[in-house]
This record gives sequence, structure tokens and C-alpha cells, in this order.
Amino acid sequence: MPEGDTIFRAARTLHRALGGKTIEAFATRLPQLQGARLVGRRVERVRPRGKNLLMELDDGRVLHSHLLMSGSWHIYREGDRWRKPRRRADVVITTEPWRAVAFDLPVARLLKSERASPLLRQLGPDLLDEAVRLEDVLPRLRRANELPLGVALMRQHVVAGIGNVYKSEVLFLARLDPFAAVSSVGDDALLGVLSTARELMQRNLVGFARTTRKRWEGRLWVYGRAGEACRVCGGSLRMRRQGDDGRSTYYCPACQGVGPPGPHFAGDAALETRRRLQRK
Repeated sequence: MPEGDTIFRAARTLHRALGGKTIEAFATRLPQLQGARLVGRRVERVRPRGKNLLMELDDGRVLHSHLLMSGSWHIYREGDRWRKPRRRADVVITTEPWRAVAFDLPVARLLKSERASPLLRQLGPDLLDEAVRLEDVLPRLRRANELPLGVALMRQHVVAGIGNVYKSEVLFLARLDPFAAVSSVGDDALLGVLSTARELMQRNLVGFARTTRKRWEGRLWVYGRAGEACRVCGGSLRMRRQGDDGRSTYYCPACQGVGPPGPHFAGDAALETRRRLQRK
């Protein structure tokens, strides 16, 4: 699933192409957007909120999309060859000279306003919003004191934008146990986690492949590397699933002080094996 940095880059590209432009044509195969009457409306701004992408129109309405695992927005000029089949295009917005195309869009809705969405109203602060003070995010983490760190950081109503990659990478860099309760970690350490997450996400706004290391040293510390050697201690990296939705957390047992996993880990190992087979 795209994380905050990916959505930030997508919103920036869409805004550069569509911002201030009048919609000349609109097409969609999504039932909930048919009859939206967007032609003639001006795109005021396209901006991110965590993992959500918001296209603000001059009449106050907002086209809200969430890419989840499958969606993507592309920008084309007239005559450009599309990088995906046209049959997979869910939304096509035409201005002069650009055409914005959303493929395989799992979540798309036209809102009367941003406040009209309960989901958006409940979102926590976006780490890539320069106006957000990390000290103001800390109380939200403290309200999740009984949750494991790796679960709390993924709760978008606590802090918006962090996904599986940054959760795993940041907790490794902080040498914190992802399965320990938030309450077991001091305020300074939590602020350090938030600061590192923001720094890494900002570093990855330049459009290259996401990395949390120097680019010539290998892109990531732990994410996606279960069974491989830790780049610090040489031990074997692990993956376990967390939370009700079973999100993957990668970690180094030695560097992060993670104790032996519970009996559920056998199932997690089987899931990881299946993932590896599917990637081959």
C-alpha cells in the first residue's frame, strides 16, 4: 500500500498539472461518480492527507481517492501512450493540456466538503504537513498506550501517513520492540520515532525508489528481508503479523530486543513462505 510519501508525490504531480485548470471532460466507470457534473468546474488544489488524496473543486466539493494496494494516478498529454490498458481506467479528468487518469481505483467518492467524510474527520496529523508539531502528536500516541508500538504507528487516527515500510524501518533504527506496548516507551523515544519517520518520508519526496539508507548501500534495513542477515548484527531478520488486519512487521530480534514469538508465529512463518513463493 502506498504510504504518505507516495501520496504526497502523487498529489504534487496532479496539482502541478491540474491546479487552477478548468475540467473540460470527465469520464468514469464508477457508479458512485457517474452524474458528478464536474465539467466546467475548476480544480483549486490537489493535496494529500496521510494516505488519502484530495482534489478540491471551486464549488467546495472534494474528489477523495485512496489507492490502497492497487490504485494509481497517471498524467498524460493528448496523444501519449497510456502505461496501463484503457479498460482499467476508473476516472479520466481532462484539462488543457493534461489528462489525469486513475487506474484500478479502489476508493473514490465525491464529497460535499472534506468535513463531510467521517474518515477524513478522524484522521490524525499528517507527518508531512510542515505545520504539524510532533509534540502535538505525542498525546495521541499516549492515548494508544496499551497498543503495541507497531500497531499504534499504523493507526491513521493517531498519526497519518505511516505504513508497513516506515513502521518497520523506523522502529529498527530506534532499536525498539514493535510488539512492546506504547506505554513501555518514554516520551523522548516516541518523539524520536516520529522525528525519524518524518525525516525519512521527507527524504523520499524526490521521486526515486524509496530508501531508508544511503542509496549505494541497499535501499532498506529490514522491510521485506525476512530470513536475510541483519545489516548491523548479522542475525536473521524476522517477520510477524500484527493487529486485527495482520499487517506485516519486519524486525531484528537481537537489535530490537524482541523475545521469542508466541505460538501464532508458526502461521506467520507459513504466510511469509507463501509470499516468497509468489514473488518467484
